[in-house]
Amino acid sequence: MTASLAPDFSEARARVARALDALCDRGLPTVCGPVGDAIRYSITGEGKRLRAVLVLSAFDACGGVGDVAPLAAAVEVVHAYSLVHDDLPCMDDDDLRRGRPTVHKAFGVPVATAAGMAMVPLAARAAWESTEALGLDADTSGDIVRVLMRASGAGGMIGGQLLDLEGEGRQLSYDQLEHVHRCKTGALIEASVELGARAARAPAGVLAALGRYGRCIGLAFQIADDVLDVTATSDELGKTAGKDLTYQKSTYPALLGVEGARSRAAALVQEGCAALAEAGVLTPSLEATARYVVDRRS
Repeated sequence: MTASLAPDFSEARARVARALDALCDRGLPTVCGPVGDAIRYSITGEGKRLRAVLVLSAFDACGGVGDVAPLAAAVEVVHAYSLVHDDLPCMDDDDLRRGRPTVHKAFGVPVATAAGMAMVPLAARAAWESTEALGLDADTSGDIVRVLMRASGAGGMIGGQLLDLEGEGRQLSYDQLEHVHRCKTGALIEASVELGARAARAPAGVLAALGRYGRCIGLAFQIADDVLDVTATSDELGKTAGKDLTYQKSTYPALLGVEGARSRAAALVQEGCAALAEAGVLTPSLEATARYVVDRRS
């Protein structure tokens, strides 16, 4: 399956694909055979590259100079690692991801587990090297790596994943569900926007507006995912549909209804774009990306 992205994103995705290939060529020769192969399989697989597109778009919106694609690639490594571990038998136990076997199905559980662990320092190093190439000072470079690692850690993606697992078989309130997904899904999406802005040396007011935009579309993305889980097929998604019901997870359609969930996602997109417009940094790319978050079919 080929992920359905708007044609406007094709150039950005190609830039990130080249950066990911270069990262694999540079960073994987020292990783032992099957683990390195599993990392490359995960990183270079077909995907939306939404988080990478957001890094590029925020960088451009803030007037950044230089090639930020390597930083966007570092974000994609973190996202890919999360999918490798998310699919493991002890987690969501999924066989299909992006239209092909998940990493543990292709390489085995021990290799997949090790590959995911190895991708975290790989991403941190790639992020640092990308900031050096952009000529950023050490403080800004350190801030960028910290933002990326914080978003992927216990206070962000990993913590959200744990909360999500603990919520299986329970009826969460809307506020509880939103907290889970602002961590599990939203933290890295918000960080992607912030990283692009920081790499472009954006001022505090612009960073705040982009942060609000990132929080809004991060939550909208998860709401749209929940809707797709009950309205799309596995073939359309490139992963197993209906998993939320199987694992008795609280979802936005269950709490709000499908149309109510769609309305909430659309309102979040509107709120995020309004924040950028007020700050004078709403570009066609950032607006198109926000609209895609809720209009996509996979």
